[in-house]
Amino acid sequence: MLNALEVATVVIVGLMVGVEFSVAFIMNRILDALPEDSGQLGHAHGGRMLGAVMPFWYIGSLVLAAIWAVARWQHDGALVVIAAGLLVVSVVMSILLLVPINNRNKTWTPENRPADWKQQLNRWGRYHYARVAVIVAAFTLLAAALT
Repeated sequence: MLNALEVATVVIVGLMVGVEFSVAFIMNRILDALPEDSGQLGHAHGGRMLGAVMPFWYIGSLVLAAIWAVARWQHDGALVVIAAGLLVVSVVMSILLLVPINNRNKTWTPENRPADWKQQLNRWGRYHYARVAVIVAAFTLLAAALT
């Protein structure tokens, strides 16, 4: 049973890392290259879609890692504890830094967006790069703990 939890945690966190990596290094570049208002509309739509799913994914990943850490506390659980701590950091970063910008962005249209909308999206992108680094580190530790 514990082995299934460990594998499921690594797979779920790994998929989350893949999605967030794709957003950072592929989707944002595609959207930014679109003409006129298309990119901003794409960012807003992506914010609505992923904004609905990612809270469950982040919290779910953290819960799975925490259960694994508690279950393995007596037997080489240090890597999992550190990974769970990094997932906590990613959730805190999301709530404090990224979600406020995303909540504004997902309501923007070319008619109502603020004058500094590009700067806000660039700030979100910088925070997102940092969050991706944190969850990649957490995933790496979980994968190492699995072996």
